[in-house]
Amino acid sequence: MPKNKVCLWYEKDAEAAASFYAEIFPDSAVTAVQRAPGDYPAGKAGDVLIVEFTVFGIPCIALNGGPEFRKSEAFSFQIATDDQAETDLYWNAIVSNGGEESVCGWCKDKWGLSWQITPRTLTEALAAGGEEAKRAFEAMMQMRKIDVAVIDAARHGN
Repeated sequence: MPKNKVCLWYEKDAEAAASFYAEIFPDSAVTAVQRAPGDYPAGKAGDVLIVEFTVFGIPCIALNGGPEFRKSEAFSFQIATDDQAETDLYWNAIVSNGGEESVCGWCKDKWGLSWQITPRTLTEALAAGGEEAKRAFEAMMQMRKIDVAVIDAARHGN
């Protein structure tokens, strides 16, 4: 058992969210579902309380804690993609399942969790620094879902 896990708060759909992530991302799975042993402020005895799962191998816990706390962009998963097909796959899965687009490669799933779907070419361009980083950054600032071909063209000054 890992010493550290990411804990995500859900109003009541922890199991559905964890199952969705396990379906779309490789090296992801729901590993345990724990039910409440008694009544609690957000539910009753027997309700799903905690769901243990992994996203790309990262251990997580989803907690059905009720409506008290909301998610924000201050926490997100960043998924590094290898090409446009992989970028499209994850972006479209999240957005088309009740999620919403944001800017610069960010989107939210239908439970309000933010995701950065980030092609490696963008990360590499920003790490390169200088004019290459500036051109790639300026191109990215105009996008919602990242367009790999546009980033690659910007990297090379085209």
